[in-house]
Amino acid sequence: MQTSKLYSILYNFDKYEQNRLKKFLTSPYFNRNEALVLLFDLLISHINEKSQEALEKPELWSKIYPGESYDDVLFRKNCSDLLKLVEDFLAQQIYEENPIHQATFLIEAVAKKKLDKLYNSTMKTARRLSSQQPYRTANYYLTQYQVEKNYFEVLGLEHDRTTKKNEEAILNNLDRFFIAEKLRFACSVLSQKILVSHEYDLLLMDEIVSQVEKYGFEDVPPIAVYYKIYLTYVDAENIDHYFKMMEVLEKFSDLFPKNEAEFFYQAALNYCIKKVNKGSRQFLEEYFNVFVILLNKELLFNDGELSPWHFRNIVVAASRLGKTNWAENFINSYKKFLPDSMRENTVSFNLAQVYFSQKNYDKVLKILQTIEYEDFTYNLNSKATLLQTYYEIDEVEPLYSMMDSFRTYLNRHKDFSAAKRIHYTNLIKFTKQLTKIIPGDKKALEKLKKEVEEAEPKGIASITWLKEKIAELE
Repeated sequence: MQTSKLYSILYNFDKYEQNRLKKFLTSPYFNRNEALVLLFDLLISHINEKSQEALEKPELWSKIYPGESYDDVLFRKNCSDLLKLVEDFLAQQIYEENPIHQATFLIEAVAKKKLDKLYNSTMKTARRLSSQQPYRTANYYLTQYQVEKNYFEVLGLEHDRTTKKNEEAILNNLDRFFIAEKLRFACSVLSQKILVSHEYDLLLMDEIVSQVEKYGFEDVPPIAVYYKIYLTYVDAENIDHYFKMMEVLEKFSDLFPKNEAEFFYQAALNYCIKKVNKGSRQFLEEYFNVFVILLNKELLFNDGELSPWHFRNIVVAASRLGKTNWAENFINSYKKFLPDSMRENTVSFNLAQVYFSQKNYDKVLKILQTIEYEDFTYNLNSKATLLQTYYEIDEVEPLYSMMDSFRTYLNRHKDFSAAKRIHYTNLIKFTKQLTKIIPGDKKALEKLKKEVEEAEPKGIASITWLKEKIAELE
């Protein structure tokens, strides 16, 4: 039974959900088959006991139907019926969590039963709940549309040729929902294209863009936000789109749930990083500022935890901008939010990066000479930082030893991508060449600069640092 769909779904229910589901199953309105309740109790008991013993069907049958011969057809039907009730329960939970859905369905029921005396009160409740929705996502306009459409149908306005009707409200809300959703999914597609090259045929996008440009919709948060994000993807060279997007986000981002607000700011981070990769310091500042906004709005936390990769990106951005004191304070203030399993390594690694930026090489060595990171990314970057540190303090013998051990490490670990191996091999190669050049040897420097330039398209780890060291020898 442990491999069945029913068991695996029930396994994901916490104690609170188990209790609510039990009440659901024992309600005669939803279920009158006592065997299903017994089956549920047996499965939940096995789950809560965390038993490793196999749960066999005949064993369950004997407890549900004592003294009766095992009937596989009936047992399978019971499992299927219980699974259907569990699915009904999950749907019921969502229904109960959304009062506006309840109100709109009530309007339909009132209209169907022609309960004239409930028309006004149900419409009043639906409109009140609709206007009180905390967020202004596309779904806000969908519920507004549903409420107005139901009102139109409840009062039979379709057959009234003299009264001014609410078709304008119906259509305006439908248009806002449609345009916002088209833009939202268009932005999702464009963000995916950064990573994968899937092709999509998005119908009516030209017409939608034309309508947004014509009517503005600047007072409709989901259209205003998604349109600005859309422009940063389709016209990335025009940086005005980015700054207008940030203005709109400052105005409207609090009107969206956490997952949607995260998507907005991730689009901003993606835009910034593309500019940073082209050497823009202005957008390195923007990249850092977006992270500060995300921290202040608490949008980087999932279940109270901060991703080690977000943590690292924030430290790297701050350090590259010379905000090393800020970065060190950040590490000490936010380390408590890191996952327990990665906290020690993440903190030590990032402190080493900050100390390197501060030219506090003794502290760098104290950390990196004593730690071997389990995570490959941390290990590669820590070895690169250690190599750079030995170069900075002119420790030639440890530097050469580090180069040899680093090259061996790269060759031994075949699970690195070929591109990553090239990046770090190039760093080792060109750092070694740096050590052999006498300051002022223009011929040797020009030769090295040319080789670096030719290798750069394939990738060189710590390329900014490498170029700085070459410049220092000129």
